[in-house]
Amino acid sequence: MRAIPLVLAFAFALVIAPVLLRGLREAGFVRSNYAARDIPVPSGILIPLAAFLALGLSAPLDRLADERILGGAGLAGAMLYVTGVSLLGVIDDLIGTPAIEQGLGRKDPRGVRGHARALLGGGFSTGAVKAFGALGLAAFVVGLVVPGDGEYLLAIALVVVTTNLFNLLDLRPGRALKVFTLLAAGLSIGAMTLEPLWTMGAFIGSLPVLAYYDLGESGMMGDTGSNALGAVAGMWMVFTLDTMGQAVALAVVILITLYGEFRSISELIDRNPVLRLIDSLGRRPK
Repeated sequence: MRAIPLVLAFAFALVIAPVLLRGLREAGFVRSNYAARDIPVPSGILIPLAAFLALGLSAPLDRLADERILGGAGLAGAMLYVTGVSLLGVIDDLIGTPAIEQGLGRKDPRGVRGHARALLGGGFSTGAVKAFGALGLAAFVVGLVVPGDGEYLLAIALVVVTTNLFNLLDLRPGRALKVFTLLAAGLSIGAMTLEPLWTMGAFIGSLPVLAYYDLGESGMMGDTGSNALGAVAGMWMVFTLDTMGQAVALAVVILITLYGEFRSISELIDRNPVLRLIDSLGRRPK
């Protein structure tokens, strides 16, 4: 019974995805990817859309079933945060800094340093809006599921920085989704529990469908999708890890983020044969 939201989200994603991508392309919402192919964006909006529909059917069943289907406060918090950062990602994908800056003949600011320079220079940075918005959402949502003050601040940091990291990772088709899959598998095996999977199943069910279109380069997740993916990953770690585990995870996420700010994660992956193989699996040749 706990798998019902996940299964429903998968089914809804199968139906919605082709219609969504066709609509985005016809509306002119396309962006050139790393291989200079024009891809409809943001396909990542599929994550909250499928989740809403799945929860809409699951909620009445949850009231009638002997065994609880939905995840209580944990699901409520995840739903608010994932949806919120997805909407913040829409700002970047559809009406954000790239469109504004390119229209003025300026370079699009990237990463924390780029957005900070844009703000200090008197410019507008959707990345800064997204960062402060994600921080505010996390501060509220984490308070619903984490009791202690120290643990509360640690969990906020972990969730926000993880959300940003997945944004940095989403520079090649399928990369962010593969990292999420490996992380989720590691957390589930390490903690010997699938409870977070069932809690956030409504947001996870659409991911195989999204991966199919992302790897096939017929849909680009955009900040909308990478934000949602990072949000689910961050919440999963909060639900699974103890305080020490979260502190270690935060340190690792910060180190990877700093590397991505000053160096190229793509170049690092390309230099390592094993990482390059995993990263390229299922992807169209350039």
